[in-house]
Amino acid sequence: MNQYVAIGLIIPFFGTALGSACVFLMKKELGTSVQRALSGFAAGVMVAASIWSLIIPSMEQSESMGRLSFLPAFVGFWLGILFLLMLDHIIPHLHLHVDKAEGPKSKLQKATMMVLAVTLHNIPEGMAVGVVLAGFMAGTTNITMGAALALAVGIAIQNFPEGAIISMPLCSEGKSKGKAFALGVMSGAVEPVGGILTILAASLVIPFMPYLLSFAAGAMMYVVVEELIPEMSEGEHSDIGVISFAVGFTLMMVLDVALG
Repeated sequence: MNQYVAIGLIIPFFGTALGSACVFLMKKELGTSVQRALSGFAAGVMVAASIWSLIIPSMEQSESMGRLSFLPAFVGFWLGILFLLMLDHIIPHLHLHVDKAEGPKSKLQKATMMVLAVTLHNIPEGMAVGVVLAGFMAGTTNITMGAALALAVGIAIQNFPEGAIISMPLCSEGKSKGKAFALGVMSGAVEPVGGILTILAASLVIPFMPYLLSFAAGAMMYVVVEELIPEMSEGEHSDIGVISFAVGFTLMMVLDVALG
């Protein structure tokens, strides 16, 4: 694994860690409007990344299939949706501002289930970065290092607010700042681990790269629709979530096109 691939894997994790460190700098929990804005921004980044970094490359790599070039993207996308749906039902987790946990009944602490919710969110992001890096390493795809780094940077940017969103509420729930920071960082550790595992798996099944790309896209879109869009629209009507979504979407689009 070359140094650029290692950097690509670690960049998103640093985004989460830096965001979690906000717990040491801010005394109060993030306001509702701020959380809406951050959720909208993250949703915009993930949707744009799913399209430009994953689905479009998946179809481009399947051009030899002619009119059926959409098939790998279609199949992989649905597999990604179903995979996250399965995890959502078998792992107990608790979203912010929700009293009832999802998944099977559990005696886990509230803080632990909140971290598990963010960890579930981060799994597809790690997979997305991993599969794009694997495509670059294979040398048989049209994925460039610039495109891979653009995705890593985009994910890191939207991981920054995610780190703050998890660490600060944990602190307000009674956790010490140090423990809240550690739990926030821990929630992001799944990304480089997931990225490495995806690279190892992809290296064995390079012919299925289009399916893997769209699989990651489906998993990310599940998170956007199931979690981020409801959060950015929560409470009284506000345009901040939609505006932040547009900012995140266009930023990720620019990064992918400019660096790719």
